[in-house]
Amino acid sequence: MQDDDTSLGPSKSQLKRDMHALQDLGEELTRLPDKQLAEFELPEKLREAVELARRITSHGALKRQRQYIGRLLRDMDAGPIQATLDRLKGVDEAAKLRFKESERWRDRLLAEGDAALESFLIRFPLADVQHLRRLLRDTAAEQNAGRPPRHARELFRYIHNLP
Repeated sequence: MQDDDTSLGPSKSQLKRDMHALQDLGEELTRLPDKQLAEFELPEKLREAVELARRITSHGALKRQRQYIGRLLRDMDAGPIQATLDRLKGVDEAAKLRFKESERWRDRLLAEGDAALESFLIRFPLADVQHLRRLLRDTAAEQNAGRPPRHARELFRYIHNLP
């Protein structure tokens, strides 16, 4: 007489996959900048292990430290850590997209002039038209004279900081 497969629990392969996923999560934690790592509410032991892993340069020692971090994560609920990491990744992606959009608008405004300005004002109705025209004029003059791109940077910052 055989028992149900459901009473056996997860397979050995599934346990290994879960263990490797936790090690990968720990590795992502070690790659975060200090500012982002501070947003995580980590137990002291785990925080120390992550900080130590950042300082290790030996491949073998680093592998053992990752395994240790995975073991620490296994003994706790890693869901909130993963959720915070996913949120940070989403914020990073949104910031990258916003940066690229600002670059595209700057380049388009410089290349197309008033035609692009009309589209820009539809997209950003709160933009100060006079200030924007002055920045465009100064940037064009700066480019024609071959000067460093001070006004182009100012134009980018203005576009990037618009709501």
